[in-house]
Amino acid sequence: MSSKVVLITGTSSGIGLAAAVAAAEAGWRTVATLRNPGRADALRKAAAEAGVELDIRQLDVTDETSVATAIEGVTADYGRLDAVINNAGAGHLGTLENEAVADVRQVMEVNFFGVLNVSKAAFPHLRASGGRLITVSSVGGVVGQPFNEAYCAAKFAVEGYMESLAPVAASVGVTVSVVEPGGVATEFVSNIGLDLEAEIAAAGVYAPALLTYIHGAVPRLSTGAQTAAEAAESVVEALTADRPVFRIQTSQWARDFTGTKLADRDGSAVLALTGGWIA
Repeated sequence: MSSKVVLITGTSSGIGLAAAVAAAEAGWRTVATLRNPGRADALRKAAAEAGVELDIRQLDVTDETSVATAIEGVTADYGRLDAVINNAGAGHLGTLENEAVADVRQVMEVNFFGVLNVSKAAFPHLRASGGRLITVSSVGGVVGQPFNEAYCAAKFAVEGYMESLAPVAASVGVTVSVVEPGGVATEFVSNIGLDLEAEIAAAGVYAPALLTYIHGAVPRLSTGAQTAAEAAESVVEALTADRPVFRIQTSQWARDFTGTKLADRDGSAVLALTGGWIA
């Protein structure tokens, strides 16, 4: 296992950081990438505390040149690439009438096209090694959620793309999986940079529903939130299992929540559930 190489995106905090440390603990040569190398202190500290070595490199998933440079550097240095974990992503809160289409495009750029940029650049190397392509999605990639339209759309796109790619990839020896966390106690939400008071003030006719969502649904969704390390266990499961399944939820809550949608043939159960969040 020590000769196997995994590249992980978005490792400055949260699940990405925890997954990088856990992968190294599992014996993988771990290339931990992040958009801003100046934010690597927490990653270095976690690696030192765990007694593992990480190869920390710069990679901006929205910049094809940055992606190509990182992938080419890894394969030049190690001679192989056995797995990629697409973890980099960004949250977003907003609704159709009140946000610019350009903002939605940016959400797609990071959460969907960023995944494609990295996956496409890495795929020839994964094909050569019979490797694995793992993408951290979300329960929001299965169940659409109020005021998360753009974020859920991006995650739906990721899941649809990877589900469609999986059998094609398998035909050339590459395993594709998606990992779906539920509530995770990370910096992800705070990194949205949301000015909640300003958002509510600008919400207009949607202010009552937004307030209900923020003060009602969000706390319920956060109940029993996992730690990043707990969620990362499922990522490493996809990395190390002999035969990983395609879709992996990181908790029983996530399995129950996504199960509502996956067993809901006409969509009524999902809309009854999420409609209750803003009623």
